[in-house]
Amino acid sequence: MCREPLDNTLTQMFVVDHFFQTRNELISKIWEGTPMSETIKYTCSYCGKEHEEWPALVYISPTNYNTLSEDDKKNSGRLDADFCVITHSDQTDKFIRCTLTQKVINHCENLEYGLWVSLSDKSYQDYSDNFNSENYETKYFGWLCNDLPGYDFNKGSIPTTVFTRSGNKRPEIVPHQDFDHPFVKDYYNGITKTEAEMRIKEMLKIVKGRDSEKTTTKPLWKSW
Repeated sequence: MCREPLDNTLTQMFVVDHFFQTRNELISKIWEGTPMSETIKYTCSYCGKEHEEWPALVYISPTNYNTLSEDDKKNSGRLDADFCVITHSDQTDKFIRCTLTQKVINHCENLEYGLWVSLSDKSYQDYSDNFNSENYETKYFGWLCNDLPGYDFNKGSIPTTVFTRSGNKRPEIVPHQDFDHPFVKDYYNGITKTEAEMRIKEMLKIVKGRDSEKTTTKPLWKSW
């Protein structure tokens, strides 16, 4: 995966990807949906082939970065495919990109997410220091930093445990089960296939809408 910083002028917050957990694999596929049927089909704009498996719902940046003004993104933010740092006058916030697997009830596939969490300075430094260590496994405390459609995050973020994984794979997020939030309940109880397909459709609508309205000259997928 290209680890060059993303263009700070990008307006899209997430993409819908063919799922790759390994950081060194290419993540550069933007999907276009067809009408919902028994099987969801997607045409990948990168390879041009039609796929039937579910894509991953991937956020390219944490909400904390998305809500910055364009000037603040340029002057205070630093973002690439795996790391994000926002420098404020009184503190510095640090984020890493992870994966989360949402269980789908009575179905052979689960729904995969690419999400961001904030880490303490110590945890962020440890992760950064061992980023290229294929066999380094540990865990950190992290706060979920993406507002997923269909959930209310106005009362605060969700605490998680972040597990690094061998094989140079992105860390896996596990929400704290004792935290009272519908997203946490869905994570542990599972969602239906219908709900999963609805989430994919909603993401695709937003991505396609933003693609048609975008003013940037640099396509989102070329930044990965």
